[in-house]
Amino acid sequence: MQRYLMRRLLLMVPTLFGISFVVFLMVRLVPGDVVSLISGDYGAADPEVKAAILKQYSLDQNIPKQYALWMGDILQGDLGRSIISNRTVISELKHRLPVTFELGVLAMLVSVSIAIPVGIISAIRQDTWTDYLGRSFAIALIAAPGFWIAIVLITLASRYFTWGVPPREYIHFTDNPVGNLKMLAMPAFILGGALSGSVMRYTRSAMLEVLRQDYIRTAWAKGLRERVIIVRHALRNALIPVVTVVGLQVPVVVGGTVIIESVYSIPGMGRYYVSAINQLDYPVIQGIVLIVALVVVFSNLIVDMTYAIIDPRIRYS
Repeated sequence: MQRYLMRRLLLMVPTLFGISFVVFLMVRLVPGDVVSLISGDYGAADPEVKAAILKQYSLDQNIPKQYALWMGDILQGDLGRSIISNRTVISELKHRLPVTFELGVLAMLVSVSIAIPVGIISAIRQDTWTDYLGRSFAIALIAAPGFWIAIVLITLASRYFTWGVPPREYIHFTDNPVGNLKMLAMPAFILGGALSGSVMRYTRSAMLEVLRQDYIRTAWAKGLRERVIIVRHALRNALIPVVTVVGLQVPVVVGGTVIIESVYSIPGMGRYYVSAINQLDYPVIQGIVLIVALVVVFSNLIVDMTYAIIDPRIRYS
């Protein structure tokens, strides 16, 4: 296990280097002139102002030189400095990353809490009205866009209720844990509900496949109770493909937070990313994408480690 873990950690290094180079190159291929955005109408017409801005942010160098300078900063633990605000990217993400992380974790918990029980019930009650209702619910969650549900709920809540209206100011968890959870409950439920549809269908399919195995028929023949058969024998083996799907949803969660944070005015990393794209803030875009890539790579490693916990037959040696 330790050798496998070390090998996977070493393989992350070239993967992250490759992602960083692709992102660095793609950002600079985006149409637009960031210097004109910084200098304004007057500075855009002044060649000296443009030259000073290009030199300040090393934009006057060629692409390989810029990439080398950026990677040098990353190896020193620095993601660069925002071109627009002149603040370091790390100082901004230090406040925004925990917000996005909390929203993502809550959304994943909501997704799993909805998908796994409904998927199990739908599988053990196959071709009944419970199964039809569960499958229809899953398809509806997959088909309905999360941002549309959020806008509809905000509109209806603002007209008839007060609990669904986004607050004017974000409440940090350390300041008021209860108020923070109340504020994030609706965005987490919307994002988690949108993710639960696919997990629900995979749970149902995996449970149906396991329930048809010979050892499950033997357990039924021995007269074991249904709860014991489902929980102890069937569910554990059915969770392996479900864990894979949940792990693959990590980048989907990150993409969903970009929309949900914009709709609910949550000061997270996703909203900061949208602002950076609109302003062509190269260091911010590169830093956020690199952080997301790191999270996705580590989530895949955690999923692989979870396989050995769920199924003792899996060994990494």
